[in-house]
Amino acid sequence: MDLIPFSPGAVVAPAIDWLNANFHGLFALISRGVEGALGAVEWLLLYFPAPVVIGVAALAVLLLIGWRHAVLVVLCLGFALLMGLWTQTMQTIALVTISVILSVIIAFPLGVVAARRPRIEAVLRPVLDVMQTVPPWVYLIPAVMIFSLGRVPAIMATIVYGIPPMLRLTTLAFRQVPVSFTELGAAIGASPRSVLFKIEIPTAMPTLLVGLNQCILMSLAMVVLAGLVGAGGLGAEVTRGLTRMEMGLGLRAGLAIVAVALLLDRLSKGALQRGRA
Repeated sequence: MDLIPFSPGAVVAPAIDWLNANFHGLFALISRGVEGALGAVEWLLLYFPAPVVIGVAALAVLLLIGWRHAVLVVLCLGFALLMGLWTQTMQTIALVTISVILSVIIAFPLGVVAARRPRIEAVLRPVLDVMQTVPPWVYLIPAVMIFSLGRVPAIMATIVYGIPPMLRLTTLAFRQVPVSFTELGAAIGASPRSVLFKIEIPTAMPTLLVGLNQCILMSLAMVVLAGLVGAGGLGAEVTRGLTRMEMGLGLRAGLAIVAVALLLDRLSKGALQRGRA
């Protein structure tokens, strides 16, 4: 008798159907919340003329990091404007911003707990290994099955993809905090909350910023792939250029993605250097 090979789809599909049938209200609530947050960030970035946004961003970076990074802001955002992709670039930055914020909200507390509970870290380690091994576009499949096409599944998949580096480096950061620092805080009567916010987090900040840098770059890579599911932004322009064989559009969108990646990478590293100073 021939053996019937095991099909993962025979298990996954009913599970997704059950989730959609029993948690439709929760998923709809999540969708509205994510769409609302994303819409607010996009409105803020697109409401004012592009030169105003570039000027304000450059001024903020000048005051917070330095003049070299401010010049980089002008060059990268100005390049996106000259390429005629300002709206798509702002949409991509909004997607990355919301995805990174939600990834950090999830990964940071889990990383703190894992640093203090070795058993929890041991349970999370193989899960994170699998999450970082799976090809990024695979995350889009269950997200689309649950949230349909659009920007919400793109953000959900990006969050999942961005959590592992932030969680791992948060755990590492808190384990590198000298025990003598926390013992000193406890000795002078500081509460655990005060020790966390006034001793541990400032001490761990350089490594935390490295984790944030990795989370930003991985989120940007995922957001670009998310153009395949109708997320909009520069990823959609790349997809359109490929499907329509429009070499010029694909090249312009690809160069704009490089500019955004360079900008976000340098700004996060600049913040890291400023934090170490």
